[in-house]
Amino acid sequence: MRILFLGDLVGRSGRSAVIDALPGLRQRYRLDFVVVNGENAAGGFGISEAILVELLDAGVDVVTTGNHAFDQRETLVFIERYDRLLRPINYPAGTPGKGAGLFKTTSGADVLVINAQGRVFMADLDDPFRAVERELEACGLKTGADAILIDFHAEATSEKEALGFFVDGRASAMIGTHTHVPTADEQILAKGTAYISDVGMCGDFDSVLGMDKEEPLNRFLTKIPSGRFAPALGEATLCGVAIDIDDATGLARAIAPLRIGGRLSQAEPRFWTEN
Repeated sequence: MRILFLGDLVGRSGRSAVIDALPGLRQRYRLDFVVVNGENAAGGFGISEAILVELLDAGVDVVTTGNHAFDQRETLVFIERYDRLLRPINYPAGTPGKGAGLFKTTSGADVLVINAQGRVFMADLDDPFRAVERELEACGLKTGADAILIDFHAEATSEKEALGFFVDGRASAMIGTHTHVPTADEQILAKGTAYISDVGMCGDFDSVLGMDKEEPLNRFLTKIPSGRFAPALGEATLCGVAIDIDDATGLARAIAPLRIGGRLSQAEPRFWTEN
């Protein structure tokens, strides 16, 4: 099974890069399943219904979010209509939407996607470890799902690494999001789970985390806001990871970065292009 996970979309630059590139990527790599973190897609803060529909129409199978999930107030309403839009599973009981779902690939396989949010240096939500554990117990690898993908939207690398080891051998992949900077620690853990601390963002890297540089610099220098943060509008780098899953076990055989366009060094999954 071939899975592509794309990091946080930031504003128009990031979402346009994904929408334009994804049909070709699905064909080139013969992708079975695509997940995108869309929590910064609408002007850098949240996601709108119109943008969600654009992403789904472009070939995204599931859109995950994080701490900006409900920055667009309309999301509180429309999230209930879209099973393929997830919010962190450890939000308080009664929060609209859901944090996990079982989805079909193009070949008919079942993929469980879990969206969780960290607590270190972030909002004090429910325990993400126990929330993820409940989902894994309810729908285990090769007993309820053919593959299991976890988007852990967290600030601290230590918390991400800990969850990776916590689910090792019980999930196909544990992908870190939120910091917008791609890390170089993609690996297969000892028991077969693909892991990366942060997949990075789909956005303009001539920026501060995808935002136009002027206002962040002003706030660091003066501590006084002079305006709103606005997404940078230059050419985006599309950042993601390609994960190759063993159909027999549901565990990962390979993980590699995907970086296309923009300012960063380019990368593609050779294990798919050389076969």
